[in-house]
Order: sequence, then structure tokens, then C-alpha cells
Amino acid sequence: MKFMSTTGSRRLAPAYIAAATGLALALSACGGTTNTSSTAGGGAASSSSAAADPNAPIKEGLKVAFLPKQLNNSYFTVTDRGGKAAVGEYKGVFSEVGPSEASASSQVSYINTLTQQGSNVIATSANDPKAICSALDEARSAGAKVVTFDSDTDPSCRDLYINQATAEGIASTQIKLISDAIGPDGGDIAILSATANATNQNAWIELMKKELQKPEYAKLKLVATAYGDDNAQKSQQEVQALLQAHPTLKGIISPTTVGIAAAAQYLSGSEYKGKVQLTGLGFPSQLKEFLKNGTMKSFALWDVEKLGYLAAYAGAALASGQITGAEGQTFKAGTLGEFKVGPNATVLLGEPTVFTAANVDKYNF
Repeated sequence: MKFMSTTGSRRLAPAYIAAATGLALALSACGGTTNTSSTAGGGAASSSSAAADPNAPIKEGLKVAFLPKQLNNSYFTVTDRGGKAAVGEYKGVFSEVGPSEASASSQVSYINTLTQQGSNVIATSANDPKAICSALDEARSAGAKVVTFDSDTDPSCRDLYINQATAEGIASTQIKLISDAIGPDGGDIAILSATANATNQNAWIELMKKELQKPEYAKLKLVATAYGDDNAQKSQQEVQALLQAHPTLKGIISPTTVGIAAAAQYLSGSEYKGKVQLTGLGFPSQLKEFLKNGTMKSFALWDVEKLGYLAAYAGAALASGQITGAEGQTFKAGTLGEFKVGPNATVLLGEPTVFTAANVDKYNF
């Protein structure tokens, strides 16, 4: 499968994305928790580096399953496409399964089925940090390697977590972008999140609240947090409700690709266009029109397809014995090159980009 220059399929460049703001936004969780209080990577990460053979070849025929938060979500369509391409490169067997709704326990039955089917690798983005842990433990006991991406579980329930950027960096960038968009007078702001239990969203929200305590953001006031459940219609309803409940609202942050696209669509056709500022995390292909028509001034995101691609290679490295998940181990992820396992059995993808009307046409995902 080739990577082309559209959301449907774009070329996967080997270099990290450069952050337009120059900020280092490496993540401990897009999905991410901060992963500072739990044992790293469960049993796998506690194995010694000597147990790994970095020169071992990737096994052919590995059964690699991607389990996103929900199917038919544009974000996970792209991440899973990256995973499929990687699995094809090392001659594995790729599958994609998942729920249609992103609820806390909706992924459990799929994990159980994948365990029964003898999956070698399960790559998942968790809807809830605890709800799928028992099912993942059973999968690991049956021999599967578990890689989380975008949104982590409790670290004891998986072998490796693929971080898209640091939670701190994502939070600070979004606050800076909304502050810049609103201007020096500040005002009331709201957050439009995904599900109430999403580990990455909650980590970012807490860190955004801390960021707002800095003196330079004293004129910004967070007045509400709403949850659109990564459903476009519900997200638009939540935007409408926020605007009605808070007539002095000056800005909305939506750290979810579904939510920000829905919010942009609503604001673009409303009296609030250009008056209520919008930023967050989104696809340039979906949001470029709203940058150009004045609905929003900027937003950010990492290379989503690379995230899935890296997760698939990390799973193969674990299943082939190249790494165990111990800190300091390295593995090669296809065209992306070499990666090192960091603390808490975490691998960092790279740095997000800030998109504006001036640069958005350079990106095609």
C-alpha cells in the first residue's frame, strides 16, 4: 500500500514533523496520560535488556490487529492506514476491529475475540485507562504483545505506549494559540472534548488548567468543559449549548479532530464567525477552508499516519524479540528510522505542527 498526498493515503516521510512554533511538543500520551506513577510497561518492560535481541529479524506472518477508540472516525482511519502499511512492509497480517461508539467498555469484547484468535500484536487507543486492562492482561497472558497509541491504558496493562507528543507541550500550545487568537484583552473560553473518560483528553485538560494559572494568561477564564463524544452532531450541539449558556464566550479549544471540525463547521455558518475564536487539534485537509474564511486562525496536530505506522513496527519489534519494552532499547521502524524506548515503556513519535492560513496548503493529510 502506497502513502499518497491525501487524507486517504499520503506518503510517509522519514523525518519528524517540525513544530511551527518552535516548541518541543514530544508527548507522554494523543491520546495520553502522563504515565509517571505506574510501573513501566507491566511485565514486559521489567524484563532486562539482555533478554532482547536487537538483531533479530521481524517474524513473517505476524497477526497484527488495530483496535481504535471507534471505527469510522477520521482520525483513526488515518492512524490505522499507517499501521496497515507498516504491517504490509514486514509481511504480517493486518486487521482492524472496533466499536462504533467510543464508550469506556466498548473495546473489551473485541480484545477478547482477538485473544481467542491468537493475535500476536494488539495496537489500541484506549477509551478508558482502566476498563480494558483485565482483557489486555488476558491477551498478554495468551502471548499477545500490547501496544497503545494516542490514548494510554494503565502502563501495567500494556507492553509499550507510542506517544505522539508530550501532554505538557500539547496543553501549552493550545492555550497559547487560543490566547493569541483572542488577543490581549482575553475573555471567557471553553473546552470541547471527546468522551469524558478519554485518558488523553483528560490529561490535556488538567494541564491546560494549570497553564491558565500562569500570569500571562490571567485574562483568560475557563468557564466550561463540554463533551461531544467524538460525534459530529453531538459536538455541534455542545457548541451551540456553550454559546447560549455563555454569551460572553471568546474562544473554544477542541483537542479532538472530530470536535474541532464540527465546531468549525458550526461557527462558520453562524453569527459567531470571527467573534468566537477556535483552536485545538485537527487535520489540515478538513480545516484549511476555515483558516482561509476567517473562522479560525490556527490549530495543531502531529503526523497521524506516522503514529499508526510506528505503533505497528513497535508491536512487531516486541513480538519478534528485538525489544522487551525496557528503557534504552532501540528498534527500527521502517522508513521512520530508529527509535528508543523511554521511561515508562514509552516511545516518542516527534513534534506536532501549528497550522495557519499561511502554511496549511503545504500539508496533505
